[in-house]
Amino acid sequence: MSELVKISEKLKGNAARSVNPFGCRQEVLNQISYVQGKGHYEGAQKALIIGGSSSYGLASRITAAFGSGADTVNVSFERPPKDEKMLGTAGWYNNVFFREEAEKAGLKAKNFNGDCFTKEMKDQVIKYIKDEFGGSIDLLVYSVAAPKRTNPENPDETWRSVIKSVGKPITGENINLEEEKLFEQTIEPATQEEIDATNHVMGGEDWELWVDALKEAGVLANGFKTILYSYIGPKVTYAFYHEGTLGLAKDAAEASSHQIQKKINDINGEALISVSRAVTTKASVVIPIFPLYCLALYKVEETTGTHETPIMHKDRLFRDMVYGNEREVDDKGRLRPDAWEQRADIQEKVSELMKKITPDNFNTSLTGYAEFRREFMQLNGFEVPGADEDEVDLDQLLKLKP
Repeated sequence: MSELVKISEKLKGNAARSVNPFGCRQEVLNQISYVQGKGHYEGAQKALIIGGSSSYGLASRITAAFGSGADTVNVSFERPPKDEKMLGTAGWYNNVFFREEAEKAGLKAKNFNGDCFTKEMKDQVIKYIKDEFGGSIDLLVYSVAAPKRTNPENPDETWRSVIKSVGKPITGENINLEEEKLFEQTIEPATQEEIDATNHVMGGEDWELWVDALKEAGVLANGFKTILYSYIGPKVTYAFYHEGTLGLAKDAAEASSHQIQKKINDINGEALISVSRAVTTKASVVIPIFPLYCLALYKVEETTGTHETPIMHKDRLFRDMVYGNEREVDDKGRLRPDAWEQRADIQEKVSELMKKITPDNFNTSLTGYAEFRREFMQLNGFEVPGADEDEVDLDQLLKLKP
């Protein structure tokens, strides 16, 4: 007999402890609909997405598939449903429902669930590309936010990434979504060991290893493109992000892009760094001060019409910049789709609004708190229009295949 399980929102601090599979399905459908509404563009035909189960990675996969008609392969590490207390992760359902919709559209959509950092995973993906995916890919998107990575040269060593400042402690305000409170937070500076470890995890080392393995296997098409997402942000967040451990790791990734470019020049390849805008993700809500900045930014963007969710941002990136003729590039050659966010008039208004935010008004109409919280809950399938079910059939969930 089928077992119906009640589903409800559960937060622990700024981490979601529950998932609504129906909402995840509807969110995938909504993103597909957005891309289809923009029409077709000439882009990738065979794409590999490393980290394509949520946020920017999922958005990249959706715009490649439903914008340019690409067959896609995704590598992500997600947890499947197990029982009524462990319904799995949102990314698991995103993978399932994306595959179903892609196959309905006549597209190939393969999901590999496991550790993208391992040689074994790279070998599995390469074998699939050779045997069942036409023999080559023309796009590699690297969109990985991971807490740790095992040293490929020493399996006994594990590097762990940290979100910390460098050189001095940083104090600022953050948001507790569970308790709906604004609180002061102090982040101690990272040690050199933590800086190095974060570079290993969040820099470009594994991106390079993927390109090396794919190139050596002969599965990169002529004109191949690869892209990694970076973030710079406004000066108000520099101390803990751009100049902190994550910022240093992104600098390392940019160095990797130059090394990769040298390796793919012979196939007319292109290695790109794209500087993304601030969006609500599972990772961004735990970055100090960053949520407060988003509250002000989202409110200002209500009046400018420039607010973008991940699917809006990445569809514009690929449609206009990666494959279009509207590239915005800075003096380091990085694509800058974040230019809308960084407009001087917007940043001036954001700075002014941030000064007015207090523990008493941060969740009022003065700020973009409602939008920020809604976008966070939608990452796990909650508060999604059209997904009103509050019970799931556990037996049916256990039958789903990614």
